[in-house]
Amino acid sequence: MREIVLDTETTGLDPSDGHRMVELAAVELCNRVLTGRRLHLYFNPGRPMPAEAQKVHGLTDAFLADKPAFAEVAAEILAFLSDSPIIAHNARFDWRFLNAELELAGLSPIAEERLVDTLDLARARLPGAKHSLDALCQRFGIDLSRRVQHGAMIDTELLASVYVELTGGRQMGLELGHGLVEAAAAPMPRRSWPVRVFALAPEELAAHRAFLAGMANPLWAKLEAAMPDACVGEG
Repeated sequence: MREIVLDTETTGLDPSDGHRMVELAAVELCNRVLTGRRLHLYFNPGRPMPAEAQKVHGLTDAFLADKPAFAEVAAEILAFLSDSPIIAHNARFDWRFLNAELELAGLSPIAEERLVDTLDLARARLPGAKHSLDALCQRFGIDLSRRVQHGAMIDTELLASVYVELTGGRQMGLELGHGLVEAAAAPMPRRSWPVRVFALAPEELAAHRAFLAGMANPLWAKLEAAMPDACVGEG
């Protein structure tokens, strides 16, 4: 199954207040495994970057000045997303900004039903715990050393690892070939081993009988009576 893990950076918290998307990153998962296909774009928002937002992601007006407007690359974004489920942390935040940009570009919105929110998954699996991306990475032992500032691509790669852990761990991504699956499902053949008979030396048998003679009605005497001749020999 193909899924897209996505993250965005913006000029603020609400597109209805005129805030715009300035960065989008997406990575492709197939059967919970990263394929290496990714999309990473910056956008000129057509408005100044508030100082509060710049502190979060470090993107400046000067850096974004020569970047394309969202509408110029919208077709590339939609082609990468295709009709796959979209995984994001607090997914409706990114979804609202994505749809706001699509609307400004005169394009159809993305259906909310396509969203998979890792924040919801974390709350359901880990009630009472901290559910920020940092906290989840720490819980699952995912390296955070590269995350000095919020950045869409770094956060997307981290979130992909978190998503795999939230949905069953790395074993979910292991796919065996059909031949191996069939072999694993087939019953193991029963192996027949030749009967090995070890004969007792005469002195061993004599010692055993002397030991039995000192016992009252020993069970071993009955077993010896039933012992095949092949079990007694010259050693």
